[in-house]
Amino acid sequence: MPDNNKRQRKPAPVDTTYGHLQPQAIDVEKVVLGALMVDHDAFSVVSEILRPETFYQPAHQHIYQAIQTLNMNEQPSDFIAVTQQMMKDDTLDKSGGPAYLTELTSHVASSAHIEYYAHILAQKYTARQLISYAGKIETEAFDDTVDVDHLMQEAEGNLFEISQKNMRQDYTQIDPVIQEAQTILQRAASNSSGLTGITTGYTDLDEMTSGWQSSDLVIIAGRPAMGKTSFALSLAKNAAIDNSIPTAFFSLEMSNVQLVNRLISNVCEISGHKILNGQLEADEWKRLDVNLRKMQGKPLYIDDTPGLSIFELRTKARRLVREKGVKIILIDYLQLMNANGMRFSNRQEEVSTISRSMKGLAKELNIPIIALSQLNRTVENREGIEGKRPQLSDLRESGAIEQDADMVLFVHRPEYYHIFQDEKGNDLHGMAQIIIAKHRKGSTGDVLLTFRGEYTRFENPNEFKIPTSGEISGGEIVGSKINGGAGDLPIPPPENLDSSSPF
Repeated sequence: MPDNNKRQRKPAPVDTTYGHLQPQAIDVEKVVLGALMVDHDAFSVVSEILRPETFYQPAHQHIYQAIQTLNMNEQPSDFIAVTQQMMKDDTLDKSGGPAYLTELTSHVASSAHIEYYAHILAQKYTARQLISYAGKIETEAFDDTVDVDHLMQEAEGNLFEISQKNMRQDYTQIDPVIQEAQTILQRAASNSSGLTGITTGYTDLDEMTSGWQSSDLVIIAGRPAMGKTSFALSLAKNAAIDNSIPTAFFSLEMSNVQLVNRLISNVCEISGHKILNGQLEADEWKRLDVNLRKMQGKPLYIDDTPGLSIFELRTKARRLVREKGVKIILIDYLQLMNANGMRFSNRQEEVSTISRSMKGLAKELNIPIIALSQLNRTVENREGIEGKRPQLSDLRESGAIEQDADMVLFVHRPEYYHIFQDEKGNDLHGMAQIIIAKHRKGSTGDVLLTFRGEYTRFENPNEFKIPTSGEISGGEIVGSKINGGAGDLPIPPPENLDSSSPF
């Protein structure tokens, strides 16, 4: 017999305080769908904001898909048309049938405030995406077999993908744009050189480009041994050391010490080989000491992270611009970058994403970004002077590089192919052609520069007299006779050099 004197224990109440629902706004979804079926013109207002997956309810996704299909085919999207379209798509019964569509339209009189409601749905969808990705990352973070560095790349890639999909650029009324253009024009008019951007350091190149322009993506390409890195390093030196313009150099191929050694060779006009072995002449020790002092304190920031991802670049570039006031970024080189954390069916898609992201970053930061790029081998298989000239179709791995770039420059040294005279009769010994193959804001053409390979340096032709053939070997200037300076100066012992010198 049960003891009736004992109090029956009631089940404990369920605490729903910590229950989580996916971010959603079902009533708002109904209002938006009803408005779209009532007002055909409303779709143009929300088409850039909403996608079928933006809706939480599967039935609402099917309905919006039908409305989207009808509008893309320039057909009415009223109740009857949507019903017929969903019958074709075999989604009508899955979505509540004609009765549910009738219910959606019966409570909506107009499409007023539809854009506001669409933004609410877009935010809810973004929140659901973040929750999904965060949950996946959290699960993998508890797994000891997962590499943390790879997980961080994946997390950053997922966040980048979300931001790209949900990015929407608002329009701008023309008046402030006219004012900005007028300011740039007035600044150029007051500058006798006609520069509107950052100087390249090369007279003829500045004349053709008006300098490196804000928000531009510039691609500098060439085959191996053409001097792409030397040219980029010369550009960095011209900006940061000669003109004190804050410059960032991302070197994916060389360490920061290797890069600085080449920069020292460039600035001090000392053979790179001597920089490595320390066997400097008397005048070279003096020149080293003087020029190192000029380099110190200059706003040049070097990052030698290997395998840099586009996401890491964005993070670091934003910080450099914000904290160091960087005005120009150089990257050596594009094909060594990756987009870890995102999935691609082939390498071309990945390079396309990297290229597109670089252009977006240049626009966001409003500074020029100069990226080096490789060319494929087809150049080597072509014959003749013109055959060896690089073409836009030679850009390696992706046609998107050409499409995204505002300017494409090729570094070409005909001398490397034993071509010593161009079609205009110019002597090409010790010379390099900078070929402007694409220029969205100006003209294309060639600029002739002196290449001093021994110093990894490019110069204006009038800055240096080309030596005779007896002083040239393998296309690079050799020997100490071109250095000038007093060879009879006493050799200063290394210990007498400034203590801050690395030698």
